[in-house]
Amino acid sequence: MRKTRRLLHPLAVLALVLGAPAAGAAAWPEQTITMVVPYPPGGPTDIVARVVAQGLGEKLGQTVVVDNKAGAGGNIGADIVARAKPDGYTLLIATTAHAINMSLFKDLNYDTRGSFEPISALTEGPLMLVTRPDLGVNTVQELIQHAKQAAQPMTFASSGNGQSTHLAAELFSSMAGIDMTHIPYRGSAPAMTDVMGGQVDIMFNTMLSSMPYVTDGKMKALAVTSAKRSPAAADLPTIDEAGLDGYEATAWNGLLAPKDTPADIVDKLSATLKDVMNQPKVKDTFTAQGFAPNWMAPQDFKAYLDNEVNKWAQVVKASGATVN
Repeated sequence: MRKTRRLLHPLAVLALVLGAPAAGAAAWPEQTITMVVPYPPGGPTDIVARVVAQGLGEKLGQTVVVDNKAGAGGNIGADIVARAKPDGYTLLIATTAHAINMSLFKDLNYDTRGSFEPISALTEGPLMLVTRPDLGVNTVQELIQHAKQAAQPMTFASSGNGQSTHLAAELFSSMAGIDMTHIPYRGSAPAMTDVMGGQVDIMFNTMLSSMPYVTDGKMKALAVTSAKRSPAAADLPTIDEAGLDGYEATAWNGLLAPKDTPADIVDKLSATLKDVMNQPKVKDTFTAQGFAPNWMAPQDFKAYLDNEVNKWAQVVKASGATVN
């Protein structure tokens, strides 16, 4: 009996050691999860994050807090998450800007494709092309003609260098063969204020931010940037429909974890997100804001990110835009 106990003891210890990682991973999450939003509170990305955080928290049985770390075109928040411990407790809400930034910024401390584990896309939606109310154009073609005949280049506002609101306008300018001067702002609110006030001619902005002012007549909407019309503004044509063949630019949000986050945690987050995104109340919330839920499996989101980085690199190169 004594000899048997001596044999069993090291085997038991070995079994416990080998089983510990699996037990720990299975128990995740055991503490609060932080979802970093690299933009200020109240914007479209922040709204998406809070809807997703609430849904994840309910499904996972743990608190999911939203932590706004704004600055540098989304790079500050992304860098924080890239350097975080890969344990599933620190996540990043990424956007189109994080695909654009790969070619726009000369020096980045992270790599959108190499510093993170893709979990899923969250939402996708068009931007809206809006003009100051007194510009005197009613269609995309009238806008292009106005730009070509103007003595000075038209101006366009954006929510910041490298944002989708910036590069969507650069793509439009390139495809339409017109010159426009970029006026970057710190967020969409001050940019819209100057468009409404007549200081800037046009802006490509999120539907969520633009719609109330378009409805009030403070800005005029000409088109949306997606390949198909948006249910949130079905009367507006796409820019492609309006005569600029092949134009498409969408704004998206997605969820990333630090590189080397265990695969079982990534898979659990992905599966839970699928349940959250299929909830009618979540779909309705996003649709009202001009977004469509856009869940993807991790490998599909990885391919999507690769395509977005490559796509926007071409736009950045054509525009000549760069940020130090």
